[in-house]
Amino acid sequence: MEKKDNIPLWVFLAFSSIGTRKGALILIWACAVFTVLCIPVSWYPWIEWIDWSWTGMMFAVTLWYWLALRWTDKHSAWE
Repeated sequence: MEKKDNIPLWVFLAFSSIGTRKGALILIWACAVFTVLCIPVSWYPWIEWIDWSWTGMMFAVTLWYWLALRWTDKHSAWE
């Protein structure tokens, strides 16, 4: 995505290296799947470095990407 004057910084940072809507949807779905997978993995003691903070962080990132996609679709910013 190219930076235009009407694109906010938070939307540009979300999709700066993604050029298509399909790529953005793949990114959002991958983040959503990883968010869901973090919930049961955080209960297992053999993976100590993944805890509930990963689930919260991934939820926030997925929400950010989804809101950026909504803004981009609403303002026809895709090439």
